[in-house]
Amino acid sequence: MITVHLNGSFFVSRAAAEHYRKQESGTFVHISSTSGLIGNFGQANYSAAKLGITALSKSIALDMKRYNVRSNCIAPFAWSRMTQSIPATTPEQQARLAKIQAMTPDKNAPMAVFLSSDAAKDVTGQVFGTRMNEIILFSSPRPIRIVHRADGWTPESIAQHAAPALQAAHMPLDRSGEVFDWDPL
Repeated sequence: MITVHLNGSFFVSRAAAEHYRKQESGTFVHISSTSGLIGNFGQANYSAAKLGITALSKSIALDMKRYNVRSNCIAPFAWSRMTQSIPATTPEQQARLAKIQAMTPDKNAPMAVFLSSDAAKDVTGQVFGTRMNEIILFSSPRPIRIVHRADGWTPESIAQHAAPALQAAHMPLDRSGEVFDWDPL
């Protein structure tokens, strides 16, 4: 997974970057996944690779901006060979599967074309999701809460003061299907 997804994205990007730099223009559209952005069961290696691609894309956007080169990611939702193994033994699972099967890959192409076009000349370093007729802009990790102690921290003071103060802001341990819990539009 790491070799194909993350290393593959890196080596293709590295090869293209030299050409883009010389011509002072170019566009990267990387493919990520909500498995990396949000999380999912049984996909640690895939999730790590896909989240790594978002960091790669952002780094490319930062490094190549001076050469008029853009880099963005798409996290597409679509029925594919990879999603064919989703279990569907209960009526609830079968209903969910039917909704996933309705999300066809052709719904993702317009975003890739847009990001590759001159119409997106001011769009770089972003992560988009495409889900049926929805377009999602994902946030990048940012600090959400900070605690400070003038004399520094010990494991005990972290347990007593920092951990309780930070706990209310912990990210939930949810999966993509729980975050996107409405029917695709």
